[in-house]
Amino acid sequence: MNDMAKNLILWLVIAAVLLTVFNNFSVDSSPQSMNYSQFVQQVQNQQVRSVTIDGYRISGERTDGTSFQTIRPAAEDPKLIDDLLTNNVTVVGKEPEQQSIWTRLLIASFPILLILAIFMFFMRQMQGGGGGKGGPMSFGKSKAKLLSQDQIKTTFADVAGCDEAKEEVEELVDFLRDPTKFQRLGGTIPRGVLMVGPPGTGKTLLAKSIAGEAKVPFFSISGSDFVEMFVGVGASRVRDMFEQAKKQAPCIIFIDEIDAVGRSRGVGMGGGNDEREQTLNQLLVEMDGFEANEGIIVIAATNRPDVLDPALMRPGRFDRQVVVPLPDIRGREHILNVHLRKVPLADDVKPSLIARGTPGFSGADLANLVNEGALFAARRNKRLVGMEELELAKDKIMMGAERRSMVMTEKEKLNTAYHESGHAIIGLVVPEHDPVYKVTIIPRGRALGVTMFLPEQDRYSLSRQQIISQICSLFGGRIAEEMTLGPNGVTTGASNDIKRATELAHSMVAKWGLSEEMGPIMYDEDESHQFLGGPGQGGGKMKSGETISKLDKEVRKVIDDCYEQARQILAENRDKLDAMAEALMKYETIDADQLKDIMEGREPRPPKDWEDGDSSGPGAPVTEGPEAEATPEAPDEVDGGEEDDDEPRRRPSDPLGGPAGS
Repeated sequence: MNDMAKNLILWLVIAAVLLTVFNNFSVDSSPQSMNYSQFVQQVQNQQVRSVTIDGYRISGERTDGTSFQTIRPAAEDPKLIDDLLTNNVTVVGKEPEQQSIWTRLLIASFPILLILAIFMFFMRQMQGGGGGKGGPMSFGKSKAKLLSQDQIKTTFADVAGCDEAKEEVEELVDFLRDPTKFQRLGGTIPRGVLMVGPPGTGKTLLAKSIAGEAKVPFFSISGSDFVEMFVGVGASRVRDMFEQAKKQAPCIIFIDEIDAVGRSRGVGMGGGNDEREQTLNQLLVEMDGFEANEGIIVIAATNRPDVLDPALMRPGRFDRQVVVPLPDIRGREHILNVHLRKVPLADDVKPSLIARGTPGFSGADLANLVNEGALFAARRNKRLVGMEELELAKDKIMMGAERRSMVMTEKEKLNTAYHESGHAIIGLVVPEHDPVYKVTIIPRGRALGVTMFLPEQDRYSLSRQQIISQICSLFGGRIAEEMTLGPNGVTTGASNDIKRATELAHSMVAKWGLSEEMGPIMYDEDESHQFLGGPGQGGGKMKSGETISKLDKEVRKVIDDCYEQARQILAENRDKLDAMAEALMKYETIDADQLKDIMEGREPRPPKDWEDGDSSGPGAPVTEGPEAEATPEAPDEVDGGEEDDDEPRRRPSDPLGGPAGS
């Protein structure tokens, strides 16, 4: 029933009620009223021709033709009829008016109807407003959102950068389209597919594209939607979700962040959780129990596969694990092409260059980069998004937003310039170090200055020489401060550099077996499962005091050797250190070409925007921002391959300010 019909019925009901009220309470008008005594006197004087008696009301007509009306007293007057008949008055009696049966039925049933309406209203509210969701009576109902095949527009063409994962799930699409193709050979499709990968790599997008390609219904729910404060509610929701899925089969159930409900049962600190464990038990039964769920494929996503219950991971439930990793340089280029289709581009945009300069970026990061570039172009009132805007967006994401409102003294700026110059020169001189991409003393995010390194290609492991070079470059800032301010003038700005250098040296010795003195032995316990009853909890491998002492001495030896190597490099390149600091004071940001000029002993070329006469370029005054500084670091893990985000040299809560120099 549409809104017009509902409004019409409402107005008809209102009109009927008003008409009934008007008929019941309307009063007939009378031409003339008189009291009862006058009426009796006129009857006795034979001035009345006829009367009509209606209860207490008496109306009639006089002999002169005029009408009258009077009300008799409540006390009975037995002589009235005799007087009327004696004086030849025509007497007419009127039947008492009675309400219609519908009116009496309406009045009699109105209280009951009102109570029923109130009861139904509260019942609908308890059931979630009639929709079956959100009310106290709908605890056991599934919260999965059903997307029909017409609502899903995502296909494999919208997914890029994970070709191997797409190949793994393509046969799911073939099965959903033509199950007999596999059943003829006795094959069965995996009942469950677990997608594993870092955040932002496109696990949810890939699952939705499977449903879009197969043209089947798609149930989407989060793992946290199963768990409630009442025990048994989550299990009821699992049962209801699979009941709904059976009616729509073949279909896909997608459970995002399944680790919220699928964690290992009954282990770890603090004991188990009855509600979560009952929910998990019901999920295990529904996926592989006595009752078959033909045509239902469960796809789950998580970035914590190590915490999932082993019973959930076995074949028959999640038969297949699909790893959705961070994209490589080729994958990043394909992802950028997908997102760049949505914005108007200038002719100078080269996705391959952007892909090379964004190691470790996920698909979500690249989408954010394109969006930030579009915002930069809009703020400049441009109609096309150019390479310059995308480079600015990349710098903002990797190094933080510029904070030109932070007022810094010339002394602080000069010390920051020397500090960053020390990082850059060491990174340019030591072997097997990532190239220096950009150096700036403009505060970005929580950093007073940033030295940015970018690898020439994707890196999946680190050599001993690469780690040594990284430790040397981390100490370049502190050594530059010592050379310009003296031992007593060194600031707290290098605290984060020291922390990361120490972690790298300790990992070399105790985890990666890169020390000749300690040998290829792992001295650090794996703590990834310490809260899951794994090997890291309780009673780990004990180290003797002598071993700990040797570890400390070897870590100190690595640190001292790298520190001395970095000191010699800066001492030999003191003229370049001064020239780079001077260039940073002048331009505030210098790129790889200007760094090359300085290292070759030439005057650094001015930035392009200075050549174009742009007064808003790097020469603008530096302004406010948090007192912290960062330099990007290489992966902490040998099997990593992605660069960590910039970390601040000093937290805002530290008692002293950032680097200060003379």
